[in-house]
Amino acid sequence: MNFDPPKPRRVLITGATGLIGRAFVADAGPLLLRAAVRGGRLPAAGIDSVVVGEIGAQTDWSGALTGIDSVLHLAAHAHVMQPSAQDRRDFERVNVHGTERLARAACAAGVERFVYLSSIKVNGERTCGRPFRAGDMPAPADDYARSKWEAERRLAAIESTCAMRVSVVRSPLVYGPGVRANFLRLMSLARSAMPLPLASIGNSRSMVSTWNLVDLLRTLLCREPPSGGVILACDREALSTPELLRRLARLMGRPSRLFPMPAAALRVLGALTGRRGELRRLCDSLVIDASDTRARIGWEPPLSVDAGLERTVHWYLQHCP
Repeated sequence: MNFDPPKPRRVLITGATGLIGRAFVADAGPLLLRAAVRGGRLPAAGIDSVVVGEIGAQTDWSGALTGIDSVLHLAAHAHVMQPSAQDRRDFERVNVHGTERLARAACAAGVERFVYLSSIKVNGERTCGRPFRAGDMPAPADDYARSKWEAERRLAAIESTCAMRVSVVRSPLVYGPGVRANFLRLMSLARSAMPLPLASIGNSRSMVSTWNLVDLLRTLLCREPPSGGVILACDREALSTPELLRRLARLMGRPSRLFPMPAAALRVLGALTGRRGELRRLCDSLVIDASDTRARIGWEPPLSVDAGLERTVHWYLQHCP
């Protein structure tokens, strides 16, 4: 008896030109992708693309969803250190109403799977004594995190009304080629070899490389999705801020010149220089326990932290002179 091989899944991806989207497009495996784009900049050559315009409560997804059986929703109005009034409106427009609009359209179009990239900030800003776990009570502390949590709630309500299976992935800081913001600044500091008052920081922070996050997202799209709940993503190893700087400096062939300063003094320094949030993230812990992810879907991060950092540093040295 002959059996036809299973057809590859056809996936609509949003956010295909962002940090994670570019990495996913480059390593989609057996998945057939269609990228939903606002217009102008397009993802890699050879990827089917459809222009949907701005994402919000009025976006027309009908053409983008034709023939699609899965959605990977990465697009979002991203977290910013000092959000303006317009940022707050965009959190609501894109992250909440835009996600709800897409999910309802996907449900109506008969889409089978919907994978949504959320944020570990839904759990809270920091951990004290125990790591964040998938079943923890959400405690979003800013407008961005609250918008991601509200989007999760609306997705759960939509899932309860149709056959579409929803997977919510909460991710910590993501690093890899093209990374910006705080991680890029840390790499610049590591390369500068300037003395930094960070040796006394005894924190621990979970991160995830684009390679590991893409592998998890691809796994969720290719395998039978787990039933209900939230999926936490992270690398196998959490690092302190001083250890991260030392490893980055070593990979760049630079010395790490760290000297001690009490964390309280660092916070005062942050307040005086207008970088309170940035210094707080350097000092606080944020650790994720992803054992539930491994148990439920049999997934292990394929890349070590050191390998992910090495690949990221290689990109940085080539593209950030």
